Amino acid sequence: MSVQSSSKTSITQRFDSYQPSKTLLVWACVVTAIATMIIGFSWGGWVTGGTSTKAAVAAGDVARGELASAICVERFNAAPDASAKLIEFKAITEGYKQRQFVEAGGWATMPGQTSPDSRSVQACATALAV
Repeated sequence: MSVQSSSKTSITQRFDSYQPSKTLLVWACVVTAIATMIIGFSWGGWVTGGTSTKAAVAAGDVARGELASAICVERFNAAPDASAKLIEFKAITEGYKQRQFVEAGGWATMPGQTSPDSRSVQACATALAV
């Protein structure tokens, strides 16, 4: 038992008396910083400014398209001959012809624009087809 207790004491004493060099401390900090960045960008959900800008622009485009689609559907339904136009629209089987029908009707053209956005036309035609 005396051998084990003396070896435990010597390990503890050696650990307590250990003083790392400045070089070792600097390298430990560098490795820790690099590991933190790798983990943060890989699994932590961190992104760069460029990536977040692209995501914000894409989210804005999607939201704008959804809003334009909702306005298009509302305009279509507010038209005086909406029920007849809806029957005519649903009689069209090809998707591109449905989009052309919506474009020709002018419901997808937003105020201040001269032509409708293709995504809003597609979303409007999809919503009307349901």
